[in-house]
Amino acid sequence: IGVILTIAAAGSETSKNTVITNEDGLIKRGAAFECNRPVFAIMNPELTYTLPPYQTACGVVDIMAHVMERYFSAERNVELTDRLCEGVLKTCISNAQTVMNEPENYNARAEIMFAGSLAHNGYLGLGRTEEWVSHRMGHEITAFYGATHGETLSVMFPAWMKYIYKHDTALFAKFFNRVFDVEYDFFEPENTVLRGIAKLESFYTSLGLKVRLRDLNVDENQFSEMAKKANARGKLGNIVKLDDDDLVRIYEIAY
Repeated sequence: IGVILTIAAAGSETSKNTVITNEDGLIKRGAAFECNRPVFAIMNPELTYTLPPYQTACGVVDIMAHVMERYFSAERNVELTDRLCEGVLKTCISNAQTVMNEPENYNARAEIMFAGSLAHNGYLGLGRTEEWVSHRMGHEITAFYGATHGETLSVMFPAWMKYIYKHDTALFAKFFNRVFDVEYDFFEPENTVLRGIAKLESFYTSLGLKVRLRDLNVDENQFSEMAKKANARGKLGNIVKLDDDDLVRIYEIAY
């Protein structure tokens, strides 16, 4: 497999991962095999100049989500990959508005393109357990409603954070302090997390993306079936295992 990259998002140009959808069964699933990893990739930022703003924004969110799924790890003493993840995320944040407002800005497009490759080639996950709850829940939204992947993540990631952060408040507070420059409240770290989640949602909306399921016209009566399909291969999560009821609650928070 060889790649000529025309959108910075999924990181398929350097990863072993792929996603396939069965529209008849409303099923979207990922698969990971080394034979999927391209043997070469031509990455020319100029080929992304004509991307619509919406696709550009969704790409940035997807890249960041790939990093965050690895950052929120149950492992400790992974300072090096913590810092690598934080660097990629801050690069996305600092260049996001530029690529939206100046689509032919070569330098900003190049930064986002390279970030996409680093985010999903496995490098940032070395020595870490990984989450992927938000991705799997987002896949169900796409399978059921055809929503764009990146926008399912701008909805699901904050909702997952709101539900899960108390299981490791220190990790989430560190994340928002280092990545989003939220002042660390040493007396009440939870305040750092809550302000950070609000800042993350504001970042997503500044890119023109939705942060609520109702705005994607998702029917809340489908939550139970979506949760069951998301958990079809076993309980999701590594910081804490989540059963179907947990996933329904996260969908409700996202609504």
